[in-house]
Amino acid sequence: MNWYREISTAEKRTLWGCFAGWALDGVDTQLFSLVIPTLIATWGIGKGQAGLIGGATLVAGALGGLFAGVLSDRIGRVKALQVTVLWFSLFTFLSAFAQNFEQLLVLKSLQGLGFGGEWTAGAVLLSETIRAKHRGKAMGIVQSAWGFGWAGAVLLYTVVFSWVSPDWAWRVLFAVGLIPALLVVYMRRNIEEPPRESKPSEEPEPRQGAFAILAGIFHPSVLRTTIVGGLIGLGAHGGYHAITTWLPTYLKTERHLSVLGTGGYLTVVITAFIIGCFVSAWLQDKIGRRKNVILFAICCAITVNVYVFLPIGDVAMLILSFPLGLFSAGIPATLGALFNELYPQGVRGTGVGFCYNFGRVVSAVFPVLVGHMGNSMPLGQALGIDAGIAYGLVVIAALLLPETKGRRIATVPAQAASGERSPKHV
Repeated sequence: MNWYREISTAEKRTLWGCFAGWALDGVDTQLFSLVIPTLIATWGIGKGQAGLIGGATLVAGALGGLFAGVLSDRIGRVKALQVTVLWFSLFTFLSAFAQNFEQLLVLKSLQGLGFGGEWTAGAVLLSETIRAKHRGKAMGIVQSAWGFGWAGAVLLYTVVFSWVSPDWAWRVLFAVGLIPALLVVYMRRNIEEPPRESKPSEEPEPRQGAFAILAGIFHPSVLRTTIVGGLIGLGAHGGYHAITTWLPTYLKTERHLSVLGTGGYLTVVITAFIIGCFVSAWLQDKIGRRKNVILFAICCAITVNVYVFLPIGDVAMLILSFPLGLFSAGIPATLGALFNELYPQGVRGTGVGFCYNFGRVVSAVFPVLVGHMGNSMPLGQALGIDAGIAYGLVVIAALLLPETKGRRIATVPAQAASGERSPKHV
């Protein structure tokens, strides 16, 4: 932790402010998956309706990530982060008062806008605050906060459902979602807006209008970055969603494994996710962003295919869930630093929001593809092929980008998008 002692007080405050925001975001988001059985029993809704709420929240999250990127370029990083935290806190709290499926669908969708936006605004703020040689470590550590939030949601769920009847327990959990709003008080007092530096004349000129800022990421000087970055986001999210959608079904229905629903399995997955973020955080500042993304993508593809093509039992599945969780966490833990280092300051928030969230929306095609392929071949084989395609796309796209480790992002020149190296900040 020598690097942590090197960074300034302002850097530390920003790091922990973003960490807390992402962790609390994880709590609010993961609580819904835990209360789905209660909602089905209490309201008599079907699994399809519950899935629709989850899907609508994810789509809204992707849109929120894009909007927050534009907002951070227009009003500033700190203000955009405050808005998104207040937004998802408010609508999580209001979800506690929903009286039927339709109301909860609308409220959770609105919550999703803030959930997706918080990551984008926080990632840009942190990347512009932390010095270059430690940026990867800081971004990876903040990504691990999702795992801590996930664990917090499980703990909170266990405590509340132990003391409150199910009819009211889920409402109490959503009402607690207002607590993250208190984080805004900390942000207002302790987190400073990164300085805005003058831009070289060759950069696309950012303007105040939201549509003009959005158009800026399609300027010829950064268009290649936007396309390739979007493909990385697509492959990373596509592989992840294909695995999380179909792997449990495959292991339960075709391998007849029973460990999937146990607390031990959940503990291994959450622990692996957190450790994966820390490993990626350290490694990306050592070997670079591109090599790190490529390494974790290849490891993900190999691990998934080991799952689906080798005969495994409950114990082996439990053991293998650790490397799978670790490798799948390593890619998103790198994307924050990578995407931020590719764009000039005036359109950075918009670029990061687009690359990350374009992939989240379009990646829905990968789980659908597995389902269609599963009609004509074994489901495990379809999943292995699909994961190979998704993570192969990540590898190919990463090879088309320049290495950005150590880049001084406050003055990223436009030609960086075409592969030229920019000045470094030591």
